Amino acid sequence: MQFGRYYEEFEVGAVYKHWPGKTVTEYDDHLFCLLTMNHHPLHLDANYAENTTDFGKNVVVGNYIYSLLLGMSVPDVSGKAIANLEIESLRHVKPTFHGDTIYGETEVLDKTPSKSKDDRGVVYVETRGYKQDGTVVCVFRRKVMVPKRSYGDARGGEQPGRPEPAAN
Repeated sequence: MQFGRYYEEFEVGAVYKHWPGKTVTEYDDHLFCLLTMNHHPLHLDANYAENTTDFGKNVVVGNYIYSLLLGMSVPDVSGKAIANLEIESLRHVKPTFHGDTIYGETEVLDKTPSKSKDDRGVVYVETRGYKQDGTVVCVFRRKVMVPKRSYGDARGGEQPGRPEPAAN
């Protein structure tokens, strides 16, 4: 199974639909908040959210949704990446709530061969995340340095560093 793409495999205009989606649970949201020390009551306190916000319930922390989408995109976009160079923009378009299922897709906007090394290039992509009803909740653009096939071949091919099982 392919994991990521070489520079030559990216085509401007291509859209990769990431699979599977992920249903966001209260546990996911609270754990991410605690790990990142984001203790805003909008995300953690159901009573606060119900009685003092326009939403009337907890909102999933936006950076969890961004991180989830970034992770979903790895097998299709950055699984072979040499480096993630830049997050150009990040927009949280609509709220996500506990129980929503997030799906993602990434569109290739541009690609540029490296000027300094001929074994790599930069791919410019936009990832969109949306809920089970199609509502777009998060959009971000980034630049990823990816290898050309020659780079991969020189370092072991599709699964570099993978050992063979020892004989008994």
